[in-house]
Amino acid sequence: MLVPFETLPDDARIWIYQSSRSLNEVEQSSISRALGEFLEQWKAHGQDLVSGFLIPHNRFIVIGLDSEQAAASGCSIDAQVHLIQSLEQQFEITLLDRMNVSFKSGAYIAYKPLKEFKKMVKDKSVTGDTIVFNNLVNTKIEFETAWEVPAKDSWHKHMF
Repeated sequence: MLVPFETLPDDARIWIYQSSRSLNEVEQSSISRALGEFLEQWKAHGQDLVSGFLIPHNRFIVIGLDSEQAAASGCSIDAQVHLIQSLEQQFEITLLDRMNVSFKSGAYIAYKPLKEFKKMVKDKSVTGDTIVFNNLVNTKIEFETAWEVPAKDSWHKHMF
């Protein structure tokens, strides 16, 4: 069952998929339609999954699930991954590669392979104060409070 993301509880489970590039308005609209259709019928063991989504910064897909209503099963998570894979193919983007880092560079959001990001740290092109997107957060409250953080406050801190 699709609900507005904002109505999900703070402990809602989330998945974050970062796009390899910014999504234009037409792509966002199409992705929103596909996500809405999927989440409206998303089930686990015959039970509706209460879920919502966001597309922040024209770059990320964030799916939230109210696990108190019904928890996702292996099959329902597989179905979600299949949807994301189909969006990757349809829009020629990468969403599932976790070996890339997104960070703010002025008003722009940069997307770099981890190896290149490490080199930027070494060259001091990025610092511990650089705002990174910590896509390892697991709940809605973590998403709201610890997703966009200085690199020194995220999993990236070991690079400094």
